[in-house]
Amino acid sequence: GLSFTFASKCGLINIGAEGQLYMGAASGITVGIYLTGLPAYIHLPLALLAGFAGGAIWGSVVGILKARFNSNEIITSIMLNYIAIQFVSFLVNGPIKDKTQSFPYSYMVQDSAKLPIILQGTRLHIGVFVALACLVFYWFFYRYTVTGYRLRVIGQNRRCAEYAGFNVRKSMFWVILIGGGFAGIQF
Repeated sequence: GLSFTFASKCGLINIGAEGQLYMGAASGITVGIYLTGLPAYIHLPLALLAGFAGGAIWGSVVGILKARFNSNEIITSIMLNYIAIQFVSFLVNGPIKDKTQSFPYSYMVQDSAKLPIILQGTRLHIGVFVALACLVFYWFFYRYTVTGYRLRVIGQNRRCAEYAGFNVRKSMFWVILIGGGFAGIQF
């Protein structure tokens, strides 16, 4: 939801959150599986950061196409969703497939990269607090920063923003990139 909302404040529609989520999952899982010997206080943030980076990089493709060629972000993000899904399917059936399994399963994520459970007997983990922190960041960013104000102006009237000297193309790129990062964070 934050991925879509982050872009919509700037007048863009980011329907590519599904593909960004898949690419973030692939990045975060890869760090969670293959980086070994790290303490949880380093491994867990690295896995979350890798998920953010994977989603952001995938979102940046849409942002580049929008900023450079003024392509429709709805169409490009939907098409990129299918590519991301097929890429993750390839990974799970090939390079990161657990060879001991007959079905396509990846290797297990190391315990040091898993979010700790808050309430025993449930699946409730500290990802709730990470999500709340992302929400607070979003609120603060759009409410109290100059960049957030500029993005809101761009979303309300792009021509007025251009007349005011705002770099609309650059802003659109960064908004979709950050929105992709929010979609890529895995809990």
